[in-house]
Order: sequence, then C-alpha cells, then structure tokens
Amino acid sequence: MPRLLSVAAFCLAIALAAAPPSRAQGPGEKLRPIPPPGVALPDADRDELRAGADALGRRIDALRESLKDRPKLLALLPDVEIFREAVGSALRHGEFFDLKEVGWARELLQQGADRAGALERGEAPWDAATGLVVRGYVSKIDGSVQPYGLVVPESYRDGSPHRSRLDVWCHGRGETLSELNFLRQRMTSVGEFAPADAFVLHPYGRFCNANKFAGEVDLFEALDDVKAHYPIDEDRLILRGFSMGGAAAWQFATHFPGVWAAAAPGAGFSESADFLGIFRPGAPPPPPWYEQALWRLYDSTGYAANLFNVPTVAYSGEKDGQKQAADFMARALADEGIDLVHVIGVGAGHKYTPEAKAEIDRRLDAIARVGRDPLPDRVLFTTFTLRYDRSAWVRLDALGRHWEQASVEAELYAFHEGGVMLPGEIGPELQTRNVAALTLSLPPGRCPFDVRKPVRVRIDGDEVAAPRPLSDRSWTASFRRADGHWTLAGQEEDGGLAKRHGLQGPIDDAFYDSFLMVRPTGPARNEQVGAWAQAELSLALDRWRKQFRGRAPVKDDRDVTEADVASSNLILWGDPGSNAVLAKVLDGLPVKWTADRVEIAGESHDAKTHAPILIFPNPLNPARYVVLNSGFTYREFDDLNNARQTPKLPDFAVVDVTAPTTQREPRKIVQAGFFDESWIPRAEDPRP
Repeated sequence: MPRLLSVAAFCLAIALAAAPPSRAQGPGEKLRPIPPPGVALPDADRDELRAGADALGRRIDALRESLKDRPKLLALLPDVEIFREAVGSALRHGEFFDLKEVGWARELLQQGADRAGALERGEAPWDAATGLVVRGYVSKIDGSVQPYGLVVPESYRDGSPHRSRLDVWCHGRGETLSELNFLRQRMTSVGEFAPADAFVLHPYGRFCNANKFAGEVDLFEALDDVKAHYPIDEDRLILRGFSMGGAAAWQFATHFPGVWAAAAPGAGFSESADFLGIFRPGAPPPPPWYEQALWRLYDSTGYAANLFNVPTVAYSGEKDGQKQAADFMARALADEGIDLVHVIGVGAGHKYTPEAKAEIDRRLDAIARVGRDPLPDRVLFTTFTLRYDRSAWVRLDALGRHWEQASVEAELYAFHEGGVMLPGEIGPELQTRNVAALTLSLPPGRCPFDVRKPVRVRIDGDEVAAPRPLSDRSWTASFRRADGHWTLAGQEEDGGLAKRHGLQGPIDDAFYDSFLMVRPTGPARNEQVGAWAQAELSLALDRWRKQFRGRAPVKDDRDVTEADVASSNLILWGDPGSNAVLAKVLDGLPVKWTADRVEIAGESHDAKTHAPILIFPNPLNPARYVVLNSGFTYREFDDLNNARQTPKLPDFAVVDVTAPTTQREPRKIVQAGFFDESWIPRAEDPRP
C-alpha cells in the first residue's frame, strides 16, 4: 500500500536533503542543442514524405476556400492541419530522431488525408468518436496550428446534454517530443491515467518548457477548444502531471486556483533556487538580483496559500530525487496551516506504483463527485504579479508593488459578534496586503444580498457602501485604496498608465499574447548596435520555433499597419535610425536614445556600444506592449533544465554589445531594473 508522509517527516526530509535532484545540471555542463539534431533520411523516404505533405497542404488550401461559407466545418480544419504541420516541420528542420518515425509520418499523412476527404464530403466522424482522438487549434499568440490529444470516454454520445468530468495531464520532459512524436503517442496510448466516464486532455504544451509562457497559454487554448466541441463540466476539471508535468501541475494549481476541482502533481519541481542548488556550498555565483526576484513568477511555493481553495493530492516515489518538489510545497503549506496529502510510492524511484495510482484515483474520484465550489464562502489568494490576478469571485486590479507578495483573505459573509449574520446588511469582509485595487464579482443568480439595499463591504477595517445587486442577482463592485483607506472605485478616475493584468511586465510577458516582430529596414545609427540587433532578431526567430514550436510573425517596419498596432504586441528591433516604428514611438518611451547616448532611469551610456532592452505600453495603443530588442529572455543554457526556464531580464535593461557572445544573456547587462506601478523607473528595487 502507498503511505502518506506526515508533516514532521516532511520537515525532517527537507533538513536532511543534500543530494541534488534529478536533471539539476550545473553551470559547467556541456551544452547541447534542444531539440537535438535528427537522423539523415534516405532520399526516397524524404521525397515521398515531402510529396505527401505538399499534397495534403493543397487539399487544406482548397478546403479553406470551399468551406468558407460553412463555418462549422471550417472550424475543424486545424484537425487536419496538425498532420501536415507535424510531418512538414520534421522535414524542414531535420527533426526525425529515429528512422522508425518515417513509418509514423506516413500514418499521420494518411490520417490527414482521411480527415480531408471527410471534410470534402461534409463529414467529420472524429468529432463524435470515442477513444483516442487528436485535434488542433489556431493559437492567438502566433497563428500557429497546435495539436493536443484526447481520451474521449466510451460513454460519450454526440449531442448528449450530460456534462463530463475532464482531467488535464501535463506530460514529462521529452527533448525529442516533436509534433510528429507527440501525435504518435496520443494516437496509441491513453497515458498514465484514464478514469472511466471522464475526458482526458493531453496538451502538447509547445514542446519542452514545463508549460511556461506560450506553454501555459497552450493548456488554456486547448481546453477552450475541447469545451467548444464537447460538453465539459466546468466544476469537474482535474489537474494532473508527472515529472516536468508535475512541475506544471504545481504551477497551474497554485497560479489558477479558481479553475480546478482538484490537483494531483507528481514529482517535478516547485521552486527554482533549491532545486537547482543555486545557494549550495561551492556553487557558482548566484544570478543577479532581478533574476532572483523573477523566480517569483513561477515558483509555486510563494503561491502555496492558494491551495486553500484547491483540494490537492501530491505523489512522489520514495526514492525519487524529485520528491523535493512536494517536500518544499508541504513546508510552504504548513506555514499556511495546511497539511499536504502526499502519497508515497513505497520503494519507487521516478515512477508511479500501482498501489499509489489506485490511492490517488480513489481520492480524486471522491473529490470529482463533489466538484469545484464555484462560489466559495471564503477565498485566500496570493500573488506577486497581476499576470496571476484572481481566484473565484476575487480579482486584484492593482498591487502596491510588483514582485512583493500580495494577498487577500475574503469572506463572502461578514458576521456580527455572536456569529449572527444579517443578510442584505453586511456583505463581504476582506483583509489585504500589498493590494491597491480589487474587484468582487458574483455571477447571475448567485448573489445572496438584498437587491433593494447597498452592499456593505469591509476591507482592512474600512466599511464601504457598494452598489445594490442587480435584478438577476448578479453583483460587481470595484474598490481602490487611496491615502490609506478603501473607497469605491469610480469610472471617472484617471486613466493614466498603470500596471494591470496583461500589462505589467516583465519583458517575457509580451509573448503570452499576439505579437509581431518588426524588422528594421533603414541604416543603423551605430554599426555595432545594428549588427547586434540583427543577430538577436535572427536568434529570437530561431528560438521561438525550436522552443515554442511556431513561426514568430515578422514584418518590415514600413509594412506595419494600424490593425497590427491594434491587435499585437510590437517587438521592435534595431534603433531609431533603422526602425521607423521605433522612431515613431520613442518620445513616448522612458528612454532617451540619440546617436550618442542611451539614457534610462538616471543612467547614461555610450550609444555606439550600448542598446536598451525594455517593455512598455505602446504609445500608439496603450492596451498593448512595445518591446525593444528582445525575444523571450531565457537562452540556450536554460534549455537544459526546465527549472531554469524563468525570465532573465526585468522590465528594462541596457546591454554592452561589445562584450563576448554568451548563451546566458544578450551580451553584458550593465543596467537593469523594474518600472513602478505607474510605469516609471523605480528609485529602489526589491532584493530577494
């Protein structure tokens, strides 16, 4: 039988832990390309597959035209495109890693041809199929077609009104997990868990990034696509994963607590510093302070309190070095007064035992029968950034200071002394820390307060009269802290620049949504800076494809349209002389950049040898970002360990382009920092 580890045993294990966990490579390791180089294909096989992919592509193009007046069938075209993209990408980029994959590619092309033929006949049999089904969607980020796998329960019937449980399974690390190999897996295996009468979603996660950045968005885009095709019960979403997928499960559970009925992480990692041995005796110098501050984006330990609203069952093999993840989460939860259920696979290394799987299923099945409470009486929520801003009926709209912990403890009903509730007179009560604005929202039919009376809300001791509920029993009210007290937020308030959800930095935040690389066409003011920017652009395009499995959209500066400005974050490369869009927005950015000097946050640098990197609301459209001279900020060295795939630069930096090339940063960083909550460079910065 599996056993449950006590909190005391957790603490002892943490105190005695000395060996580095699995895959925590050190800085002296030999770098290797990820994904690795593929094998050489026989010419005949290559020619055959290329011809098959091209033929399927022509049928897809024809279907796009012929189905333009049949939107329901047109919406299924990504379910065909995934096969062409999987084989075509492997051919273009040399990503056949074993000759047996040639046969798999033939099978995928045949599957694509079969689906294309069905659409040509006005049919889509896979849309109602049970068992193993692979599908695709078009991502909002870069317009790429992304695959996902499904296990559709045999009990499912197309058109049935019954809403089903859905489990999400986040996969483990696989450096050769191309789209081709992913589709093969998802067409031949149900995976580690396949509960009866439940759907199982296997997101691709955009390859090998522990569902971070675009990999994070992938899960929710895939989930939305599933819900568009199948009747899924929003209150019975179960989150699972193992190894790299266990890290992803910790991340999603703690950062999106209002979504899940339960979470079951297995192994993986839950924080950065200890897992990577950053501060162990004899370790190399730690990364700069701003990188350490940015660990708070994805470290789950800092968000542990959010599991107050997410039933959680962790798993570790007794002898697995990655047991460290659950041990650290247990300690973080104990600090919040929560005892973690931790199922241990007796004698096991980095795998599940049959007994442990049965125990985990027993617990999750019981939770799934109850389901998520969509309107909990009490919400605990903590965050370090408005990228993660909500749980249930509570949403944070502004922080006092980013990258310092913010928290709210909210009770739907306040009580007088003696525990007597006065319905319609006393509303929610909240205690906050490092929160400057928030919104409370109850959906139609769920508001318990008297629709004839204002709702009285207490926040940090201030009592605020909020609007009455509406006649449909919905209620929404926003509040703002000013001069030490909370007041109702008015619509007439100043709409100046402020950090808010999806517009709060750091640089990597631009790549969670639609973006456009803007290529310079003019002459650079300084040759070295121009050459550096061109090299960084080429690297960014290459790394986006390799690490996030899409084609980064790119346009020349002279071709950028008003529609681009409205729809996308603009990634501007070059300098004000070479990039016309950059020149147009420069006066609206917090940097002075002339032919001679680069000045930001009170520091000045020689423009002949230095260039700024930053993220800022676009002066042409403050609802979107501009970024200067940067793709996502983790580099080749960080590809080797998923725990290292965190932001490496804050909101702004200055780089010395004359320094040697490195696989850790874009040359030498000579200045870096964060903007404050009004997008003004901070006078002081947080130190971890």
